[in-house]
Amino acid sequence: MNNIVFLEDLNCEEHGQVICYPKYDPEKFNRRVSCMRELNIKALRFVGDKTVMEKPVLGKGCTSIVVLVITKDNNKAALKISRTDSEEGRISHEARMLQIANLVEVGPKLLGCRDGLLLMEYIEGKIFPEWVMELSSERDSHLKLRNILRDLLEQCWRLDFIGLDHGELSRADKHIIVDVKGRAHIVDFESASDKRKTANVTSISQYLFIKSRVSEKVAQLFGQIERNKLVSTLRMYKMNHSRESFNLVLNVLGL
Repeated sequence: MNNIVFLEDLNCEEHGQVICYPKYDPEKFNRRVSCMRELNIKALRFVGDKTVMEKPVLGKGCTSIVVLVITKDNNKAALKISRTDSEEGRISHEARMLQIANLVEVGPKLLGCRDGLLLMEYIEGKIFPEWVMELSSERDSHLKLRNILRDLLEQCWRLDFIGLDHGELSRADKHIIVDVKGRAHIVDFESASDKRKTANVTSISQYLFIKSRVSEKVAQLFGQIERNKLVSTLRMYKMNHSRESFNLVLNVLGL
């Protein structure tokens, strides 16, 4: 396929400013290609909704870009590449946060990290707002949504339990992907911390049920919840993050 470029075919003129975005650096380019080999990457596949130097990519942000890659065992993976104007250490921090999240089966699997490159499991699917807006009012849609909501809350409780705060779940539009099998994945641990007080369950509850552009759709499909009761129950949960107080949150939500 013409959107697949093997590492040996990467060249500075055509691909240098993607691998070293936004400022090309020949030394960094060669080092990063070498690190890709160490990570068992054999090719980059330029596909996605974003573009960098006219090349399609999976993601483009203030600190990094994300490219689909093919590993030597012919599996797809996502490669996050630090921007050259980004603060050093952000990628290694995210890798450490993702490694902690993986301990409780949250987040895409960490596959490796080298010199501004983070290799992780590729989650093929739709961001949560797109997925939920496509649901109909049929009974099976209600059940699908119910399963997703329960699973997301359980994942967030596990993060709270181990002391890892995601940091972006109150505005989670781009941080939840529902895969092709209908499973939810919390992604992007760049802002995560194991130093601050955790607020994953409270943040995701606010996003899903109280105040976000998708909460009305969730209410339409899942049913209205008692917001005041949910808020007071979440206040109790914030005090100790116990399983008992988390179960009370689930009970209020009918989950």
